Amino acid sequence: MDWPIGLMILLAAIFAGIPIAFALSAVGVIGVISIIGVDPALAMLGQIYFDSGRSYTLSVVPLFLLMGNFIVQSGIAAELYDAANAWLRHRKGGLAMATIVACAGFSSVCGSSLATTATMGRLSLPAMRRYGYSDRLAAASVAAGGTLGILIPPSVILVIYGILTQQDIGKLFLAGLLPGLIGVFFYLAAVRISLLVHPESFDVLEKLPLRDRLRALRGVAGALVLFIFVLGGIYIGVFTATEAAGMGAGGAILITALRGKLTWHATLETLFDSAKTTAVMFFILFGALYFLNYVNLSGLSTDLRGWVFSLGASPLTVIAMTVALFLVLGCLLESLSMILLTVPVLFPIVTDLGFDPIWFGIFVVVATELSYITPPIGLNVFVMRIVAPEIPLGKVFAGILPFVLVDLLRLLLLIFVPALALIIPNSM
Repeated sequence: MDWPIGLMILLAAIFAGIPIAFALSAVGVIGVISIIGVDPALAMLGQIYFDSGRSYTLSVVPLFLLMGNFIVQSGIAAELYDAANAWLRHRKGGLAMATIVACAGFSSVCGSSLATTATMGRLSLPAMRRYGYSDRLAAASVAAGGTLGILIPPSVILVIYGILTQQDIGKLFLAGLLPGLIGVFFYLAAVRISLLVHPESFDVLEKLPLRDRLRALRGVAGALVLFIFVLGGIYIGVFTATEAAGMGAGGAILITALRGKLTWHATLETLFDSAKTTAVMFFILFGALYFLNYVNLSGLSTDLRGWVFSLGASPLTVIAMTVALFLVLGCLLESLSMILLTVPVLFPIVTDLGFDPIWFGIFVVVATELSYITPPIGLNVFVMRIVAPEIPLGKVFAGILPFVLVDLLRLLLLIFVPALALIIPNSM
């Protein structure tokens, strides 16, 4: 089966509602059978699932999921918002800014954009409404801030990228740190831009005394120490990314216990949720790895690489085409599916063009973040629709425009100044 037919069947299956894990595996099996025969194709299928299932590297996924879920169980999300609010409440648009900062803090221990958006939306929307913020600005701040979940380490998406491309996961985490912080500051600027374009009348709270602001940080000190411990350990070489995941999960359990939230029922629910999410992600990943074998056997990568070089397109043109591809796919797929479908095909091309593979991983994640909030189908916007169904989608998309613009600026900055992603990992 030629690869154009295989890709069309795969997209048709996904759009028909077939789970992407089964769609990838099924199309991969049919395609490989058509090339090398039934017995070798089935033997390859069993080998990939067996080897991947017992991979030491893959253990980083459930451990970081466990870390994030126990931090959620500890109830720290509300205190992250309270701490950010204590330091920013007196500024114009301070509650919206506090939402952005709280989203960034929650992302550092959660790693999921959709979970960050849903959690912080429930916490921050009532407060912003109470003080007169428009639904447009409030919902847009949460939806944009939630995108930081897949970039600020530890990020499960960066783990998957590292596994697919055989790149150092610890370096990917460190590479995402500076672009993630830039994203936070750009989103804070977007709040001010939004207020300049659409002036609002809302209550500006009085500035808290320094003692009260410092006291507000006590509730998040444990999560901050855990974040520094995990990333600092990777940076100075005390442990690998997989070992860091284990230390992070153990630290999250300790924090939850010290806060008195390590109850039997809640812990079982956290363990079950982590196991369920891990199983889903593994089946998708294993299907993608098998589909990658079909891609290689069918010559898709070779043909696409030859087509790109025959056009004589410059490296920047190829990157611009990649951004356009992610914006289109962002209307149809969530982040994990986008990464699994595109990276195996694009990675050989961009590395042949001389782009750094660590930089490309951060570029892909930032482009995916952008697709989460761009109309007409930004997934984070639709999560906000679930959290606050009374807010029309049109209002959220109208408020999201300044955040889209600063995200485009961040993407351009990353393209023209790749050192933003490489300076920290290169200093290891």
